[in-house]
Amino acid sequence: MPAALHPYLNFNGNAREAFDFYGEALGSTPTYATFGEFGALPEGHPGMDLIMHGSLEISDLIRLYVSDYIEGMTPDGFVVGNNVTLSLMGDDEATLRSAFEKLSAGGTVQMPLEKQMWGDTYGAFTDRFGVNWQVNISSPAGE
Repeated sequence: MPAALHPYLNFNGNAREAFDFYGEALGSTPTYATFGEFGALPEGHPGMDLIMHGSLEISDLIRLYVSDYIEGMTPDGFVVGNNVTLSLMGDDEATLRSAFEKLSAGGTVQMPLEKQMWGDTYGAFTDRFGVNWQVNISSPAGE
């Protein structure tokens, strides 16, 4: 497989809910392993059922990974992923329009999916989990 970008998202206890939503919207089934299954936490820890690692394979080149945040994982604590933008790009208009519609449901659209000055159709939104997305549909050559 050629080099590809696989964004890894962290959530504050709702990783399973987020990835189930993303999987449904993008037509894929996520897989999960909990902190308890990995033996990563002491017995009785309240985070035993939280997601230590999850994956969502959309295609051979598009994969998302996920984890719930456990206290102490990062020096700054949990910060909603406003510094992460997931970008869906390509020329499959039907698929990309569907993804925009489904993923933005319950979120906030900053820029509707519309033809832009550079010739492509582009839109941006923050989904209901606080993750930023952008969709760029390439225009056919010569348009």
